[in-house]
Amino acid sequence: MAQRDNPYGAFNFLVKLGDAWDETQISGGFSDVSGLGNEVKFSEYRSGNDAANHVRKVANVNSTDDVTLKRGLIGDTRLFDWLRETRNGSFEPRTVTIALQDEARTGTVCEWVLESAQPKKWVGPTLAAKGGGEVVMEELHLVAESIEFRSP
Repeated sequence: MAQRDNPYGAFNFLVKLGDAWDETQISGGFSDVSGLGNEVKFSEYRSGNDAANHVRKVANVNSTDDVTLKRGLIGDTRLFDWLRETRNGSFEPRTVTIALQDEARTGTVCEWVLESAQPKKWVGPTLAAKGGGEVVMEELHLVAESIEFRSP
């Protein structure tokens, strides 16, 4: 990522649900991505002969937060099909890449890569006959074994 004074906008991004950018992958533009995070757990430890009267913090396991993807419902059933396959016992983890684009959409500025991601939850739209102009939305919640931040 090239260093610059102004931060990048959060509105130009691509989501890839699989290993290749092609027509066979799940398609549809996502309007929101949230939950990109990782937490390291620490244990407290103190030896009985430590001179200082306080504990040390020792890093141990870490966990990746659940990631939520939101998009307008477009009639493509592949998100729900992936969830159905998972709940029916098919183990099909995927590498999910969220790529932030520059304002001109001429290149990727950075990427968040979720390794061994699987669908955890699908949320369908809220339907209301009150004459609003809202878009019908669906959500997919993913679990992942790890997250990496890359700057191409």
